[in-house]
Amino acid sequence: MSAGRDVDPKLLELLVCPLTKTRLEYHRERQELVSRAARLAYPIRDGIPIMLSDEARELGEDE
Repeated sequence: MSAGRDVDPKLLELLVCPLTKTRLEYHRERQELVSRAARLAYPIRDGIPIMLSDEARELGEDE
């Protein structure tokens, strides 16, 4: 995984959480798209968001 690789801003505007249909937050350092509503973080691999709930990690209490 290439840390710090940016995702196309236009793509980020279009993407929503597949479970809640709410907006996602882009975390560049972690290469994740975070859904606060679903409490999930979707990984970004090689610049491609993986929008599968099976691939997402659950957010911790402090996130």
